[in-house]
Amino acid sequence: MLAEERSVVSGFNYLAVDLDSFSVSARDLSITAAACWRPTTVIVGLYKGAVMTLPFPVKTLLPFIDVIADTNTPEFLLDTALTNLAANPVASTTLIQLLRQSQDLTVEQALIAESLAYSSLQHGSEFLDWLRSRGASDGPSEDKEPTVLMQRDDGHLTISLNRPAKHNAFSAAMRDGLTQALQLAASDSAISKVTLRGTGPSFCAGGDLHEFGQARDAALAHVTRTTRSPGRLIYGVCDKTIAHLHGACIGAGIEMTAFAGHLIAAQGTTFALPEVGFGLVPGAGGTVSMPRRIGRQRTALLALSGQPIDAGLAHQWGLVDAIE
Repeated sequence: MLAEERSVVSGFNYLAVDLDSFSVSARDLSITAAACWRPTTVIVGLYKGAVMTLPFPVKTLLPFIDVIADTNTPEFLLDTALTNLAANPVASTTLIQLLRQSQDLTVEQALIAESLAYSSLQHGSEFLDWLRSRGASDGPSEDKEPTVLMQRDDGHLTISLNRPAKHNAFSAAMRDGLTQALQLAASDSAISKVTLRGTGPSFCAGGDLHEFGQARDAALAHVTRTTRSPGRLIYGVCDKTIAHLHGACIGAGIEMTAFAGHLIAAQGTTFALPEVGFGLVPGAGGTVSMPRRIGRQRTALLALSGQPIDAGLAHQWGLVDAIE
C-alpha cells in the first residue's frame, strides 16, 4: 500500500530525508519506510555537513538514498535536479530504477536494461511533450566527410569523431562508423593501443537533436542500440583505450567514453547528462559506465540536474583521470 501511495503514479515524485534530524528510533523507522518506498520513489538525502562525517547509525541509511546533497554539493545541481524531478517524474524515476540495478548486473545486462528503458520512454508523454515544445526539426543533415576517421600506426589505432561543424553531435552514421572502428580494435590482436579523439571545438556535444523522435519502432530501436553499442565495445577494449576529451562532452560524449580505461580532459572541458530534461534517460551507456566511475548517487545528481560540470569537479569526482 505504501509503495502505491508513495509513488510517481500517485503524484509522489520524491521523498526528501533530513539526515541531520535522525534519532536512533527514527532511523529504524525510516529504514523500514525507505524499504517500502524505494521501488517507486526517488529518495533524496539532505545533510548540512559533509556526508563522510555522518554518525555511524545514520550512515546505514545511505544505501537506501538515491541522491545525496551535503555541504559539498553544488547548489545549482540540487536545485535543477529537484526541478526535473517535478517536471519529468517518470523519466526521473526510471533513471533511478536503472541506477539501483546497474551495479548488480554485468555491463552487458545493464546496457540491455538501459536500452529497454530508453525505448519505452521514447514513446512516453514526457518525451513527446518535449518534442512538441521543440517544434519541427529540419531532419538529419548529410555529412560530406566521413563521420569517423581512423589512423593506424603499427599497433596504435587513433579513432576521431569527425563532425567538427556540429561539435561532433552523435548521429546514427557516427554511431555506425564508431562501431566499425571499435570492432577492428577488438578483433585485431596486433592493436595494443586505442586513442579516442574528436576533431573541432568539442569532443562530442551529445546526440544529434535533429534525429530525436525519428524512431517509430521501439523494439527495432532497442535491438539496434544493443547490437551497435560503442559503449559496450569500448568496455571490451578498455584496458588499451585512452580518451582525450575537450570542449563540450555531453550525453553520449561522456557516457560511452567513460568505459575507457583512461580519460584525460583538457582545461575548459564540460560534462553534462541532459536526457532527463527531454523525458528520457541516458541511452549511450551512461547509467552503466558512470556509476562505475563516480558512484550511483553522483550519477543520479548529474543526470537529474542536466547541468554541466567543469573538468575540475569531474576530476574531483573521478569521472576523468587527469586534466591536461
